[in-house]
Amino acid sequence: QVQLVESGGASVQAGGSLRLSCAASGSTYVMGWFRQAPGKEREGVASIRSDVTSIYADSVKGRFTISKDNAKNTLYLQMNSLKPEDTAMYYCAARLRGWYSVSLSAADYNYWGQGTQVTVSS
Repeated sequence: QVQLVESGGASVQAGGSLRLSCAASGSTYVMGWFRQAPGKEREGVASIRSDVTSIYADSVKGRFTISKDNAKNTLYLQMNSLKPEDTAMYYCAARLRGWYSVSLSAADYNYWGQGTQVTVSS
């Protein structure tokens, strides 16, 4: 069992930046960031594996950067040029060990954090 704890969410103005962190209680190989706005389905934002292979949703490409510190078992999401439509609860997630593909599908992840709120005002 892996426990995940996110931090770093805040309220910012459009154009601003935030860095989210997710501390894992154990080692993981594939992790991802997801977000869910009120009334909308959870969507994949970015995913990374320990060899730094990563993928991004089209909506965040060029603005968000996912990274993973394997020694610290910590996942990060650097968010720049934030837009009001980025407002959501952000969750980190991890796949079971033995699964090596990055993925933006929530169904592929077994462990979830409690979420951290990001609010972007115009």
